[in-house]
Amino acid sequence: MKIAFIGLGNMGGPMARNLLKAGHALTVFDVVERNVEALTALGAAGAGSAKLAAAAGELVITMLPSSPHVKSVYLGDDGVLAGVRRGVTLVDSSTIDPHSAREVAAAAAAHGNPMADAPVSGGTGGAEAGTLTFMVGADPALFDTIKPTLAHMGKNIVHCGGAGTGQVAKICNNMLLGISMVGVAEAMNLGAALGIDPKVLAGIINTSSGRCWSSDTVSYTHLDVYKRQARYIQGLEPGRGGHAGHIGIDGADHLKRTFLRQGGPETRAGRCQRCTCLLYTSRCV
Repeated sequence: MKIAFIGLGNMGGPMARNLLKAGHALTVFDVVERNVEALTALGAAGAGSAKLAAAAGELVITMLPSSPHVKSVYLGDDGVLAGVRRGVTLVDSSTIDPHSAREVAAAAAAHGNPMADAPVSGGTGGAEAGTLTFMVGADPALFDTIKPTLAHMGKNIVHCGGAGTGQVAKICNNMLLGISMVGVAEAMNLGAALGIDPKVLAGIINTSSGRCWSSDTVSYTHLDVYKRQARYIQGLEPGRGGHAGHIGIDGADHLKRTFLRQGGPETRAGRCQRCTCLLYTSRCV
């Protein structure tokens, strides 16, 4: 199949490589030229814009950083809808908010192109190995059409419902991940403040009821990253763009907005003086 792949970063690059390995003919575009060159060296054709890439595809897949990027790439004058032929299926694997996903899908439908939101979980390791989980928002017939192609990049392809529900599943998962990361940071910070060796505490947690992905997959040595993310969620520290298996800024944004809606820690001032906890709770128990 002729596939246009747009967005060749830490996730999109390895996903595109797996499609090449599966025998698909790719036309690729990324704003970073070296990312395009890395794929053309493997046999993909390069394009000078999202519009030109989309014009060459029988299927268009995008993997972009955030909602504004997705809207720009699809709806812009030099974007996907400006170049793609009617009837060509569009798949966006970016992690964005459901409202934006539905807005872009509606614009695509008006243009004559069926569209699915298909965010992923599994990180860069899963992208490299082709073992990602895809959370797909699409009508059942469209899901059945794109599933074989997604299976070249992932091992768990889940139909979540109609347009936008893939993003709903992703942000709920990210929110839970963020909460567990903050919890791990709180526990490790409390333990360190009260005098236990963090390595010993991590070993106990990971063989006890507190064990979770955030505690056993990401080393206790990443506690400083957890702390920064917790502070960012509270509006106390500027965002950082690194991923490396952590929640990332998009996930922290979702969690931050959740705290704000619930009148959470960001609405309070001061640090807990009893246990130096990060979340500035109203009282320490």
